[in-house]
Amino acid sequence: MSINGIPEELKTIKDYMRWGVSRFNEAELYYGHGMASALDEVVYLCLFALHLPHDFSENYFDTALTLDEKQAVFKLLSRRIEEKIPASYLTGEAWFAGLPFVVNENVLVPRSPIAELIEKQFEPWVEAESVENILDLCCGSGCIGIASAYAFDWAYVDMVDISPEAIEVAAENIQRHQLDERVSVIESNLFENVPQRHYDIIVSNPPYVDAEDMASLPDEYLHEPELGLAAGDDGLDLVVPMLQQARKYLTDQGILVVEVGNSQHALQEAYPHVPFYWLDFERGGSGIFLLTAEQLDEFEF
Repeated sequence: MSINGIPEELKTIKDYMRWGVSRFNEAELYYGHGMASALDEVVYLCLFALHLPHDFSENYFDTALTLDEKQAVFKLLSRRIEEKIPASYLTGEAWFAGLPFVVNENVLVPRSPIAELIEKQFEPWVEAESVENILDLCCGSGCIGIASAYAFDWAYVDMVDISPEAIEVAAENIQRHQLDERVSVIESNLFENVPQRHYDIIVSNPPYVDAEDMASLPDEYLHEPELGLAAGDDGLDLVVPMLQQARKYLTDQGILVVEVGNSQHALQEAYPHVPFYWLDFERGGSGIFLLTAEQLDEFEF
């Protein structure tokens, strides 16, 4: 039997978590937006629907839910199953580098391994105390730039995106983190409207999905803005002009860090003479290169 479509047997938080995992597995959902499994997403969504903190004690998972609570949890889990919407779009929030961010379908869900690099203050590539200015190109929600402002709490950060809708989200996140005195957001096609200043770090997670991969994306990714994903036949439509222009905006000791994902091989084929340094991450992830200002001086793009 069921009440408003909700199985009558589901009574406790744990019941809904178990049911949710089973239904998520049955629906063959895809997990590529910051959480690795059905269990991770179900727990997150259940706690969100119940207005409980993410570190809520498991000791209370056997407690029974009210009818209103059951309906809230069931509705949220059902939308994830039926509409294939990423969990962060259902809740309007995402976490990056241990920080919360407002997100919606105008920006990608934060998930870049660059978070790990930020947490380590880009060591050993820069001397942290010497960093004064940081540029986040293709900022989307602003997660990379804002996390960098936390990591270098004396530095100024400019964040750039071509999408007016993404700019609105990034501006909201700047206000949420009360960083408007040190973090600015600029509507610009790459460097077009960027101030003529020199940055110690230019970091970017730009669109880099090639045409072949775009054609085979899981349903969950189709809810994200195509503008934030697609980058031409080889995935390098933005990376190439970035390489051509970045040096003018770097200090002599500055670094350029760019995520290119699966387009790594296309980039290496396009510039076989360039010694890109491909970064490793303890928590997983690949396809992120680093070049110094000196290297950008040395090689032509």
